Amino acid sequence: MRGDILAIIRETARRHWGLGLALLLALGGKLALLGMQAFPFNADEAVVALMARHILQGERPLFFYGQAYMGSLDAFLVATGFALLGPQVWVVRAVEALLFTGTITVWYFFCAEAFDSPAVARAAALLLAVPPVLVTLYTTVSIGGYGEALLLGGLSMLFALQILHGKPHPARWLGLGLVIGIGFWSFPLSLVLSFPALLAVIFFRPSEQRSNPMKITWSRMGILFLGLTVGISPWIAGWIRLGSAALAELGGSAIAGAIQGSLATIVSLRVLDLGLFGVTALLGLRPSWEIRWLAPVLLPFALAIDLTAVITALRNLKVRDAARPARWMMAGSAVILALVYLLSPFGNDPSGRYFLPLALVLAACCAELIVRAAACFGRAAYLLLPVLILFQGAGTLESALRMPPGITTQFDPMAQLDQRDLPPVIAFLRAHGETRGYTNYWVSFPLAFQSGEELIFTARLPYHEDLRYTPRDDRYPPYDALVEGSHRVAYITAKNPALDSLLESAFAAHGIRYQVEQIGDFRIYYDLSDLIRPDDILMPAINPAGNK
Repeated sequence: MRGDILAIIRETARRHWGLGLALLLALGGKLALLGMQAFPFNADEAVVALMARHILQGERPLFFYGQAYMGSLDAFLVATGFALLGPQVWVVRAVEALLFTGTITVWYFFCAEAFDSPAVARAAALLLAVPPVLVTLYTTVSIGGYGEALLLGGLSMLFALQILHGKPHPARWLGLGLVIGIGFWSFPLSLVLSFPALLAVIFFRPSEQRSNPMKITWSRMGILFLGLTVGISPWIAGWIRLGSAALAELGGSAIAGAIQGSLATIVSLRVLDLGLFGVTALLGLRPSWEIRWLAPVLLPFALAIDLTAVITALRNLKVRDAARPARWMMAGSAVILALVYLLSPFGNDPSGRYFLPLALVLAACCAELIVRAAACFGRAAYLLLPVLILFQGAGTLESALRMPPGITTQFDPMAQLDQRDLPPVIAFLRAHGETRGYTNYWVSFPLAFQSGEELIFTARLPYHEDLRYTPRDDRYPPYDALVEGSHRVAYITAKNPALDSLLESAFAAHGIRYQVEQIGDFRIYYDLSDLIRPDDILMPAINPAGNK
């Protein structure tokens, strides 16, 4: 018996050595970057960590704190990690790393199924193992659901493809519905991959279904709908609880005002942004948080390979072979993303993060190109693979070495804080007994998590230079109650001279004595001689219409 098990393990390792190598590269790269402290622990990630801690204390949030379109699945997964290993930042990143290994594994089997080629599957997995910095960033830090969107979206494509290749077991139909529904609740970005998968199983027919279309219509579609209903049930529960807010935020209401002008002007700007910001970040030509070319020596070669792969993939849409459903699903993903980007407020985001699902598509296209080129022109064509891997790895390493800001989710320089100074800030506040007060969003939640929620400073201050502020920044009402119940408060600002001047003028006007301490990017106003709240003097001077 033991010999049989070992034989199975050896055979599996032999057949899927490329996947094993890719997973080792992916985990090794993430460990190296985490060892370099290349990823700042910012507020969005801190909110997920705090949600996980609160889940262990009995809370059951359905959505990311303060919004209604990104589910709490990521926080529940992190809570599991905290229960096993303790509430540490590295545990959050470990959960994201495990999710990404799942994504690589799923996409490896998708490519093997789609192209009937272990070589294409291996190449795609290796390209994802050392991906562009955009992918590295959003599969290492957690800001609510990007890892789940990739994993569940990829899994939906794999289930759909297996069904279309004549493996229509009811469990696959049920699984397809479940992952589409759970993905929608976790992060609707998963629909970029899962919606084309859903369309594919409806409109592409394997041979045994063409003879009996009612079989798919009434039987298996019923199973699919059951899985979809179960998977989406947390979102439905949230919609019942929150009402129209869930639908409004699903349409991008939170960032709707980021670009102003007529519809034609807005769409024109989004078209420009799509090419200048989205595509360049997806291809790894620039970091998602700034305009700067990465690995310029290798960039022309990598760009040529990527563009050739995309053009070849488009031409192959005409080919009627076993890979046709997969090619059309991947093309559908690109079309859906482009439409959402151009026609919804999500196109107002210049970071390129919403292009993340297309990283899977691009890896498959490049892998197929390389393998087919090797078949036509000789094994030397496989050298294209290390060229892409070196380019993507070099861009990530180059970004990691530029600290601050490091590899960050923040494309607004005002929010790019050097979080390495936060531990001294915590020590200073504890030493001076300043446990309650006010700050901005990007300081509030990392401070709360890193201090074990001993230091609660609510996000009631703006961080924009023009003092724009949105109440959405103040995401957790229980913190408000703690601060409002305190008779002693301090203020913390960060890289905002305009706000510093406003505070100091207000303190002087009210005859309030105070002390100031500057620690890196953080400016602490403490030991105030009298109690003063932001609403008393600050809010009239702050533009309430701003968006984060």
